[in-house]
Amino acid sequence: RPKILHAARQDLEVLFMAGGRVPGPVFDTQVAAALLGLPPQVGYAELVARQLGHSIDKAQTRTDWSRRPLTPEQLAYAADDVHHLLQLHTELEAQLDACGRAAWLAEDARVFDDESLYQVNPVDAWRRLKGLARLHPHQQVIARALAEWRERRAVAADKPRSWILADDALYGLASRAPSRPEELAQIPALPQSLVRKRAEELLSLIGSAQERATDATILQLPPRPTPDDTARVTRLQKKVRDKAVELGISPEVLATRRDVEALVFRDRAESPLLRGWRRDVIGDALLAMPGAGDQPPAARTNSA
Repeated sequence: RPKILHAARQDLEVLFMAGGRVPGPVFDTQVAAALLGLPPQVGYAELVARQLGHSIDKAQTRTDWSRRPLTPEQLAYAADDVHHLLQLHTELEAQLDACGRAAWLAEDARVFDDESLYQVNPVDAWRRLKGLARLHPHQQVIARALAEWRERRAVAADKPRSWILADDALYGLASRAPSRPEELAQIPALPQSLVRKRAEELLSLIGSAQERATDATILQLPPRPTPDDTARVTRLQKKVRDKAVELGISPEVLATRRDVEALVFRDRAESPLLRGWRRDVIGDALLAMPGAGDQPPAARTNSA
């Protein structure tokens, strides 16, 4: 039976950790809505309002769910938060069928079946970071070390990664590479409570990462684009935007910038533009453009 969820990724991660497998098949109402032209990150309440004309009271969104017993207001909120999923599924599925996009959703939903999506090796935790390529290669090494440290602490404490160290704080540490406690205190996004408790641990971690930044590990970091790469990516992204307008969907649903970059200077195996419905709709057209089709498939790498 299909499992109907909204923004399923985090729920599935919890269910996988609890049960040891992914409870598929999944129908994600957020993904379905995006394929029909709604905002890619449309919230559940907004989708219910747009699709069904029903208003959901979000007063309990930030309530303390750890307290027991739950209040009647909390119970009503929790029930309302899933009450409309079946009707959403029925209507969204019918609309996808009507415009010939049901197969698109089925293909995108298969991503959820990949158990590696939920099994994060702390050594590979840096792959979840957004915007890592903006950092200098030596700073990227620090960011990778911090991401691994954060992942291990989050698992040990059974807490969200952001509760251990927010991304803004992680990037602040990586870019400034502090070497003294007083320098830690100058990073705006870094909580002072963390500085008091973990100053020496963080400084030692950063120092060790800096020592490693001169060896071969730096060559394993994501590639940095050249100005010519950036110009070609911009041209291909315009093609993506034009096609998205034609389809009536957001460009990022069709292809993210990283997807396009993979055609130009990253490993092409990373890009969904060379698979399934995205290849048929836009991928082949992008490959035919100057600056994409003549690129070798192997990814370049950074060097110091």
